[in-house]
Order: sequence, then structure tokens, then C-alpha cells
Amino acid sequence: MEIKNLFSDVYLFKPNNHEDERGYFRENFNFKALEERGIKFNSVQDNFSHSKNKGTIRGMHFQKEPFAQAKIIYVIKGKIFDVFIDIRPNSKNFGEFSSIELSEESGFIYIPKGFAHGFCTLKDKTSVLYKVDNYYSKEHESGILWNDEELKINWPFDKNSCLLSEKDESMGSFKSMKGNF
Repeated sequence: MEIKNLFSDVYLFKPNNHEDERGYFRENFNFKALEERGIKFNSVQDNFSHSKNKGTIRGMHFQKEPFAQAKIIYVIKGKIFDVFIDIRPNSKNFGEFSSIELSEESGFIYIPKGFAHGFCTLKDKTSVLYKVDNYYSKEHESGILWNDEELKINWPFDKNSCLLSEKDESMGSFKSMKGNF
């Protein structure tokens, strides 16, 4: 398995495919591989999203303590533009973000606690699996506006043609959320 540090404790794990005339087989996920990198992750909940249309945005979400979540993101079908923002107040990368395109072939990413996370779909009929290490709590959910002027995330589509929920449209700005991380 190939492991690459993408940004500030966010990793890409790319499993090896074992191919033959039938297709391929791979060990998709292995806790031991994370432990070897010093990552303690115990999945307690799997979440699944399916987006009908490309240009669908989900995010930028996070859970506040004591329900903060580390996540493993894996694309089952389709392709996404995945974004992660470091919201750890003591981090040297606080307020910075990075992104990666993920597809069913690319492997999975690990995002530690203390990050806001979101993505937009780059293909129709995109399905994404999220493994998380803490349970969801409605009272502790929060987020940052996907098109925040301070962050200037360069989404790969015309911002007027995206599809998002009312909740995601009404998130607070990064500046207004700073005391809530």
C-alpha cells in the first residue's frame, strides 16, 4: 500500500490491486497500515452518500468536541473534488486548506479530528463512503460556508450551477466560526 502525506496530517492511502483476466482484487482498508503511521483510528460508524448529479456540494462540515470526528473518505463510484480545512487553533496550518480529486481507483484519504471537510461531485451518480471514529451528534455539528470569501476555495465548476442543501448554503463564514473550533 502506498501512503502519501497530502497536507497537515491528512494522508492518501492507495491500496495495491491484484489484477487478472477477471478484473482485480484489493485489500481496500487495513487498520494496521494506519497504526504503522502512528494513526489511532477506531471506526464506530459508516456513512454513505449518493449524489445524483455532478456539481453537488456536501460540506464544509465538522463536529465540535466532545464529538469531533476523524474520517476516512472512500469513493465507491464516480469522482469527487475533496476539500479539507485545518481548523485546529494551535496548528501552524490553521485556516489553510488543501484538496484532492478522488475516484474509485485512487484509494482513500484519512482526515484527522480538527478539520472541516467537504466535496463536490465531478461525475453523475457518485457514491462516497465515510468511516468515522466518533458518533454523530446533531447538537455538535457545525460547518463553514463552502464559498467563504476569506478561504477562497477554487471549486472546479461554475459556482452558479452547483447543487447544495439549504443547511450548506447557510453555514457561517470562517471568520465568524473561529471561536467555535
